[in-house]
Amino acid sequence: MKASELRELSLEELKLKEADLHQEIVNLRVQAVMGQMENPTRLRYVRRDLARVKTILRERDIAGEKEGAKA
Repeated sequence: MKASELRELSLEELKLKEADLHQEIVNLRVQAVMGQMENPTRLRYVRRDLARVKTILRERDIAGEKEGAKA
């Protein structure tokens, strides 16, 4: 998923996406250990998507802190 698509999501949607991606990583790791992983590169893409989501959440957190400091 592109960062521009993620930026359009609300805070709640981003947090749900983060939880879903984290769970998918856990499932993919289990599949890898069991030798049942069909697409090994999927883990790499899911980890990158999770990093994108966390980055956007952090950006919003920082932007919120700056807005709160002005008031």
